[in-house]
Amino acid sequence: MIETALLALGLVLIVEGLVYALAPSLVDRMLLALAAMPPEARRLVGMLALVGGLVLVWAAKTLGA
Repeated sequence: MIETALLALGLVLIVEGLVYALAPSLVDRMLLALAAMPPEARRLVGMLALVGGLVLVWAAKTLGA
């Protein structure tokens, strides 16, 4: 179980690091766009990301990861 959690955390850090390394100006624009959104819209985006992540984890576990 801990191995899977470490793997997942490592993959998240790789993806986050790639975004900052390859497109730092895009990160700035995304942060400005998020700041302009009302809190309810940010909450909805967060919930959709959460559900999407849960679906991906469920699919990976179902496929034998």
